[in-house]
Amino acid sequence: MATKSSIHIKSCNVKSSGAHNRRTAEYMRNIGESKIYIVPELSADNEQWINQEFGNPDLQAHYDHIKQMVKEKTGRAMQEKERKRKSKSGKITKVAGCSPIREGVLLIRPDTTLADVRKFGEECQQRWGITPLQIFLHKDEGHWLGGQPEAEDKESFQINGKWFKPNYHAHIVFDWMDHDTGKSRKLNDEDMTEMQTLAADLLSMTRGKSKAETGKEHLERNDFIIEKQKKEMNRLNATRLYREYQLEQANQKMQEAESATNSFIEQAHQKQQQSEELDKAISEKRSKLNKEKGSELLSAAVGWATGKSKALKGEIEDLRDEISTHEETIERLQGKIQTMQSDHQRELMKLDGKHQAELNRKEAEHTQETTRLKNRIAWQNHLIGCLSFLLLKTSDIFRKAVNGIIRLAKDYYKPRFDTEQVSDIKDALNLFGDDRQSHRAAGDFLYLTAKQKGDLDSREQIKAKQEVDNVVDGHYDYQQKRGFSIRR
Repeated sequence: MATKSSIHIKSCNVKSSGAHNRRTAEYMRNIGESKIYIVPELSADNEQWINQEFGNPDLQAHYDHIKQMVKEKTGRAMQEKERKRKSKSGKITKVAGCSPIREGVLLIRPDTTLADVRKFGEECQQRWGITPLQIFLHKDEGHWLGGQPEAEDKESFQINGKWFKPNYHAHIVFDWMDHDTGKSRKLNDEDMTEMQTLAADLLSMTRGKSKAETGKEHLERNDFIIEKQKKEMNRLNATRLYREYQLEQANQKMQEAESATNSFIEQAHQKQQQSEELDKAISEKRSKLNKEKGSELLSAAVGWATGKSKALKGEIEDLRDEISTHEETIERLQGKIQTMQSDHQRELMKLDGKHQAELNRKEAEHTQETTRLKNRIAWQNHLIGCLSFLLLKTSDIFRKAVNGIIRLAKDYYKPRFDTEQVSDIKDALNLFGDDRQSHRAAGDFLYLTAKQKGDLDSREQIKAKQEVDNVVDGHYDYQQKRGFSIRR
């Protein structure tokens, strides 16, 4: 079965998107044993691409930069939250907040490459002006099947003896702003339909139906998992209803058997009464014949009545045997019903206990992990503060470098470090080692110290971090050799 193209675009949560897309260690620890949609063994097949033209890959920093850009271009602060607008007629309408960074989820084939999705992103930029910032290919997500896959299912495969249905897809993070005007790009339904067609053409997939055609809403990952759990609960409920139906059928059979037994008992009573009446008639006839006909007629009458009596007694014995058989059947059905009721009740209690235990365990793990992370962050901040204070007091080189960073960050009109400030920062970097990894760690430490000491705002933090990184990466050396400014 050919994979149908599909792309769903929504506002990007810049605080959580990166952790999920990059599969950070903290993210994997937080989901713990509940990795019902991620298989770590397959994560090695994931790929990613970061747009280097934007420098800092941190989405929060880019978001803050967009806010500053909108303020400079339009003279107004970016409207981030939904607001209400009242017309002259008194009608109130809701106006959605700006979503400057949006994230699209794109279905792909197993053999789709990062280059294929980058080509799609470049085409989107050319047609609609939306710029791809980051691309992530995820080939480790999906869901576990309850049994064997269907015959037409060619994608599912086994992992440790269990069947797994993969969900191959890509995340594309877009900058949705026009940086010349400071306004958001406007894409209508026709544009989104054309985008889906573009995905089908470039990725060699079957064109899927749009939401306008199907009327179905896209399900987020967590909603999809909840929907799968609802289906499982419906399946268990159907099993319960079927077992209740079996119990009802068994009860009905038992009632039918009891009714038949009562009927046989009634017939036996009737036969017994007939037998008693015949015995009485025999006695009367014998007495009468002895008086009227003599012994010959008496013997004939007695023979006829005796044979009839024996036949009735045989029928009575047969009825008693049949009654015994039905009583055994009733006892057997009652035992079966009790066993089924006990099994059903035990299974329900087991499911309830398992569900409650899982909820308690997840809540305890979440609380414990949250406390541990808060304590760790507080301890790290304390250590950084102590070390910064010590170096500022004892090292002139370190102090000069930090003060130079603060002066540049707070100088609105000065775009980059001068030669003396670059020299001070390099001297401070060499205090921690002479290799690139040591310089990178030292640069982050210088930035954090300047941020705390100078009480930098968000704009000043972005500027300080970017220019310190440029010194560490050697871009200032390249500028001095070539004689032109750093690319902004």
